[in-house]
Amino acid sequence: MDRQLPKMMSLVTVPVVAAGQVMGGYILFYDCPQSFDPSQVSDLEGVGAQLGEGLRRVQRAVTPAGALAAMAVPGGVRAATHSVAPDTHGVAGARHFASRTLAAWDVDEAVVYNALLCLSELVTNAVIHTGAGCEVQLLLDEQVLTTTVRDGGSNVVVDPSRVEQDPLAAHGRGLALVDALATGWGSEVDLGGMSVWFVLELGVSARG
Repeated sequence: MDRQLPKMMSLVTVPVVAAGQVMGGYILFYDCPQSFDPSQVSDLEGVGAQLGEGLRRVQRAVTPAGALAAMAVPGGVRAATHSVAPDTHGVAGARHFASRTLAAWDVDEAVVYNALLCLSELVTNAVIHTGAGCEVQLLLDEQVLTTTVRDGGSNVVVDPSRVEQDPLAAHGRGLALVDALATGWGSEVDLGGMSVWFVLELGVSARG
């Protein structure tokens, strides 16, 4: 015999949020009217945040290292990646990697200087604020150098428009320098981690 389902009286959709970004959502059906007062709304949002952080923890646990190295690179674009150890000594290694790579690509010294300053800030942030290692990727496409630092443990997405107002916020230390030197920069988070990137335009062509 068919069983009649309870009549739905209220419905709510709540975003699943992690590090300030929406990762998905969940839906609740109620068989009685709901007021959705501020306290109830806050509780529902709290559950969404807990689910989001739980998803990120699971994803980071199963996501293999080398995510940047595994990314497909368009034809004609030079690429190099480097794994950074989970301590501050890794910053010097990242600088050496970038200096050696950019010299081999014959990038102008002024661009290399700015790239190393920006890279040092991002790698330092990743190591200090996550307590883990990170990846560095350099991409050279004609006159544009894009540098990305990806970590698997950050919980903060940095809004470039807020750097001047809050330059010492978590994951924001030194980003005012990046904002001043780079042509453009930004950050994004997904279930596997966070990526912060910056772009520098070359003053001269790199040799083929």
